[in-house]
Amino acid sequence: MFLGGRELKELTVERDLSVLVQDDLKVSQQCCKAANKGNSVLGGINRAFTLKSKSIILPLCKSLVRLHLDYAIPAWCPHYQKDIAVLEQVQRRATKMVNGLQNITYEQRLQVLGLTMFKTRMIRADLIQKILNNIDHVNKDKFFTFALDNRRGHSLKLYKSRFNLDIGKFAFSNRVCDNWNCLLEHIVTATSLNIFKNKLDCHL
Repeated sequence: MFLGGRELKELTVERDLSVLVQDDLKVSQQCCKAANKGNSVLGGINRAFTLKSKSIILPLCKSLVRLHLDYAIPAWCPHYQKDIAVLEQVQRRATKMVNGLQNITYEQRLQVLGLTMFKTRMIRADLIQKILNNIDHVNKDKFFTFALDNRRGHSLKLYKSRFNLDIGKFAFSNRVCDNWNCLLEHIVTATSLNIFKNKLDCHL
């Protein structure tokens, strides 16, 4: 096909707001891109600092590395374990840089540093979306259907639809339902986003 005398090439990947969107709607290339950026920054930190104490590495990782891994994560949230592992490996490497933590397990390093696994951060990112909490005044009825049976759990439970294809199963409005429905009443009825975040962090 031609437009204005120029041939239109068929692309399998398109960039939109720095997120790579594949024609099959999988996110493996975006995960690799985010991991590569995170590892590149980690390499710079490793070369720039001789003393790699918790007080130095932790703030740098949170401010410079994590932003590449978590950028717009609700929009391209990976669901394949191989993609999640690629991103988790960046944080695994970062925690191992801290002096004195090289000889303990990854889970122990996370506990010492007060960090959470990447999968937990994805869940948190989904749950704090302003659509769910009616902060941005977006019509959430276009995204969600509230469950009619609220005898179990809290009063704002969501109905989860059934899909055969991954594109439906793991869409934001469907994948968030189980995690939202597992929350407690005092969390989902929080009066502000900050209060909701604080209560959610304690829950997670």
